[in-house]
Amino acid sequence: MSGSERLRGRADNETREVARHESQETARQRCGFVALIGAPNAGKSTLVNNLVGAKVSIVTHKVQTTRSRIRGIVCRGASQIVLIDTPGIFAPRKRRRLERAMVEAAWKGALDADIVSVLVDAARGIDERVEQILARLSSVASRPILLLNKIDLVAKPKLLELAAALNERVPFERTFMVSALSGDGLEDFANYLVDAVPPGPWHYPEDQLSDAPLWFLAAEITREKLTLRLHQELPYALSVETTSWRPLRDGSVRIEQTVFVERESQKQIVLGKGGRTIKAVSMEARRELGEIIETEVHLFLFVKVRPNWSDDPERYEALGLERPD
Repeated sequence: MSGSERLRGRADNETREVARHESQETARQRCGFVALIGAPNAGKSTLVNNLVGAKVSIVTHKVQTTRSRIRGIVCRGASQIVLIDTPGIFAPRKRRRLERAMVEAAWKGALDADIVSVLVDAARGIDERVEQILARLSSVASRPILLLNKIDLVAKPKLLELAAALNERVPFERTFMVSALSGDGLEDFANYLVDAVPPGPWHYPEDQLSDAPLWFLAAEITREKLTLRLHQELPYALSVETTSWRPLRDGSVRIEQTVFVERESQKQIVLGKGGRTIKAVSMEARRELGEIIETEVHLFLFVKVRPNWSDDPERYEALGLERPD
């Protein structure tokens, strides 16, 4: 046998060994979808961001910030855990089509998931919204997981009482006490999910953190900054759309976005006196986007009035929501 033949034989053996190893790894893999449902401001987005280790869902102190299902991806060992951050569940007003679409998106996310986890704000306890969730829970999950969040705000005896009261109403598979903000208790929850997700091949590459495209995340970050700066009902009367994303020769990115509001008076609030509000929002969003995509960002914001944008079928499609009749 010549030297070249021996080298080819050695290469073939190495290729077969790599293929065998990859086949074994695939056979060991586990992957599952874990829906996080709860009342508005229960801490779902904060929990997802903490477990993923990066910002994939925007967070504000105001309710109904999350409008569509956001998937955050966590890989641990041979398991891939796809966390579904859903809109907060509340009693939507009949005239607010967007509210009804958001709530139904949350329940559909639970129905489609392998594991359903219910987040309860321990500081608020069992209020009307939690009662509504518990009443419908059995229709989407037979053995859900309970997460008591914000445990740093409640004394331990009260936490134990709350956990017992919730488990009396619903036969939860497991109960975890966590702080999504500080990370306390999240490691135990993640370790549980590693073994709880079903066997199967991974759905996403190992280095992917979310299934949301960058243009969508960019629009969400701008909406987050607007929500934090504005007040009362206005944050829920606006929408942000990324209309252009263009890489430049120097490696930077030019992004154009449109902020849609429903009335001219709202446009003036978004712009601010002398354009100060929209300029401040642009600076904050540009800075964070630059950190995320690791390059300089040139962000241009435009504000337009679009009456009844929340009834526009295109906006529902962009948000991944089903438009109710």
